[in-house]
Amino acid sequence: MARESKAKMEARAAEILRRLHREYPDAHCFLNFASPLQLLIATILAAQATDEGVNKVTPDLFRRFPTARAFAEAEVGQIEDAIKTIGLFRNKAKSIHGACRVLADDYGGDVPRTMEELVKLPGVGRKTANVVLGTAYGVQAGIVVDTHALRLSGRLGFTPLDLQDAVKVERVLIELFPQEDWTFVGHALTGHGRFVCTARKPNCPECVLSDVCPKRGVERN
Repeated sequence: MARESKAKMEARAAEILRRLHREYPDAHCFLNFASPLQLLIATILAAQATDEGVNKVTPDLFRRFPTARAFAEAEVGQIEDAIKTIGLFRNKAKSIHGACRVLADDYGGDVPRTMEELVKLPGVGRKTANVVLGTAYGVQAGIVVDTHALRLSGRLGFTPLDLQDAVKVERVLIELFPQEDWTFVGHALTGHGRFVCTARKPNCPECVLSDVCPKRGVERN
């Protein structure tokens, strides 16, 4: 396949964005939350776990620990007990406890609004920070690259198929899409990856991007 010029890729990205807006006008985060703190904790839990699984445990979790101070003053084992159905629950309980101690002691229980501050919290990387900033605060600091966005970036020809570094993929995407759409792009790619361009069997015949997608890594029927 001939290498696509930057101008052609940018034009194709603009068309893809237009279609995603039309197809997913209400693209949103699949985690349930009622505050920035709840979203932060739910996102920590969602690492290598399903959103559905997280949404099952968070209602009781947030009833038991309604504030950052409540999490900080709890025993780690108590948090573990509340999230034990989630993969890597012991490490995640430690991260949640540690992050909430910082929030309670240094931020009055509030979740900070900058990337620099968020990534210093235990268990919080750039992806988690992007989720919180974009979804809870409307701050367009970057694009959330989860497993779906990672997969679609390769299939759409924006990044090499073997590039599995989410930070590097994000750098490519933020050059292709306007900043005011960064949060939307993350949500839309995730939704499209969950319901149409799935990992095992992408539904190309029903995909609104089919004619502008090179379908890299997808078996042709």
